[in-house]
Amino acid sequence: MAEESQKTQEGAVEEKANEAVSVPPQQKRKKGRHIVTHGQAHIKCTYNNTIISLTDRSGRVLAWSSAGSLGFKGAKKATPYAATQVVRDVVEKVKKHQLKDVDVFIKGIGSGREAAIRGLSNNGLVIMSIQDVTPMPHNGCRQRKPRRV
Repeated sequence: MAEESQKTQEGAVEEKANEAVSVPPQQKRKKGRHIVTHGQAHIKCTYNNTIISLTDRSGRVLAWSSAGSLGFKGAKKATPYAATQVVRDVVEKVKKHQLKDVDVFIKGIGSGREAAIRGLSNNGLVIMSIQDVTPMPHNGCRQRKPRRV
């Protein structure tokens, strides 16, 4: 009896081995491009660089670009011309999502602020609102204790 059960177990193992060979390969899932007509433009202008991200309303990034990624080096990254080139690049990347209207959130004190906003409107996007979200210190750090003499 033990021999019969051992033979049936061996047969089951062979069948499973044959089944494992005939498993079809996994198919790639297609990435779904969601259509977003209203989004947000986050612009960060520093003294050293300009970074622009276009997102949907919930904050998921659709496309981004920066002056450094376009090949500008050194002090040229913070110029208004570099900011317009960054805007042109990021708008090209987001065309497949059919983005039309944007709310602009601008952060930083670099020289490319106005050029970036102007570039958004010149490249076919309608600006709904502009909001400055530059962080401002409201009370500063804790002061030193007064010196006792």
